[in-house]
Amino acid sequence: MRLPDLEAWAIFASVVEHRSFSGAADALGASKATVSKAISRLELRLGQSLFHRTSRRLTLTESGTVLADHARRILADAEAAEEAAHDAATAPEGLIRMTAPMTLGLVTVAPVVADFLKLHPGIEIDLNLSDAKVDIVAEGIDVALRIANLPDSSLRARRIGPITTHIVAAPGYLAKHGRPTHPAQLGEHAVLGYTNLTGPLRFTGPNGEEAAFRPAGPLRSNSGDALLPALRAGIGIAMLPDFIVDADLASGTLQAILTDWSPPPIALHLMTPPGNLRPARVEALIAYLAENLRKVCPD
Repeated sequence: MRLPDLEAWAIFASVVEHRSFSGAADALGASKATVSKAISRLELRLGQSLFHRTSRRLTLTESGTVLADHARRILADAEAAEEAAHDAATAPEGLIRMTAPMTLGLVTVAPVVADFLKLHPGIEIDLNLSDAKVDIVAEGIDVALRIANLPDSSLRARRIGPITTHIVAAPGYLAKHGRPTHPAQLGEHAVLGYTNLTGPLRFTGPNGEEAAFRPAGPLRSNSGDALLPALRAGIGIAMLPDFIVDADLASGTLQAILTDWSPPPIALHLMTPPGNLRPARVEALIAYLAENLRKVCPD
């Protein structure tokens, strides 16, 4: 049996990451010729080209695009294996790339990360806060927090706890336009769209009755915070997670409606790339996040 050319796969992953042979060579501390020979060796072995090469541009072929994820995983597993051996004898150290939703990240995740860093001075965290969906494999993310009812995926997911959502509006809006008592009545109202909650809004009533409604209003955003000024101004109704609207509900700026109707359950999940090997620093962060974030979304 011919063993795989793991060095060439790792170099291929680096070229994809740095988008050039010279960039990969600099990152690896190797010559450009060494990188070029490794790619040629891998292409010959695979019987297909991985890149379209011109004097000005380097782009992946269709085959190269498909194989790039495999290369990333090979490199990540090899790095994790070496780091696991190193970490067994030393305190966890190194960089962790992490992503989380914007509001949850600012209010809840950032303080937990700060406490974690106090306990592990050898670890660095690159925390990217965004409500956009991130391809954690392509972006090289080690840990991602997501709020969703997750579909099947090759990613590894750990459920932290439930997230409660509320259908809310300003008292002024309800006084002017009336208070819906059934989801079917939402069609008569301006419903602002929180695009992270994809598809129609589905509800289950107190007697098991089911209803669905697709938001149609003057504003849509992938950020729940971006909807708050419009909600407070009485422009419409929206369904948002509790960590975005709890303060407004407590102050009376917004009111919850349709409280006897339940939307589908969503939860906070901790996601990691596929593969069984993770560096000790990542395992330490996962355990710390799971323990401390569970307190904000208890079952």
